[in-house]
Amino acid sequence: MREHDALENNPQVSRRALEALHGQLFGWALSRSGYDEVTAEDLMQQAYVELLSGRARFDNKSTLKTFVFGVVQNLARARFRRQNTRLRVVDAYTAEQDDNFSQDDADDYGNLKRVWEAVESLPQRQRDITELVFVRDMTIEEASTVMGVSVGTGRVHYDRAKKSLAEKLASLHPRDSL
Repeated sequence: MREHDALENNPQVSRRALEALHGQLFGWALSRSGYDEVTAEDLMQQAYVELLSGRARFDNKSTLKTFVFGVVQNLARARFRRQNTRLRVVDAYTAEQDDNFSQDDADDYGNLKRVWEAVESLPQRQRDITELVFVRDMTIEEASTVMGVSVGTGRVHYDRAKKSLAEKLASLHPRDSL
């Protein structure tokens, strides 16, 4: 491997080797994403960012191909774990609602508009962390970095945002009184 071909933050990896693996890696990303091309492209981009930044560091304990495929696999698992958690939260919330409230109602434009209005009514930092975590699919740690605050501060804003949104959204579908 020529010196100028090595990644700056991952010197054991060459750009040429990554280019050679790209087609196979994209096929793997497609299979990990249920053959959704947009999601597969996102996984690939995330994997390359991890490699270029040195956060995913190749140490020659396996082949480069195995290592890079593992990076994509781990990113896919983390992504879908977060999505499944969100779906469970939505399912739990809708199950607690009035018998007349269905998933179709959650998709109703009026409800979505009220949900977004509730998010927009949050203080700026709470709104930012909510968007970064739920809309931009970041972890609290990543969102905190983007916002320029400590992880602890990010967690506080996230927790306050969740509590505030829970109160505001509960008013959309108040429970029947006994």
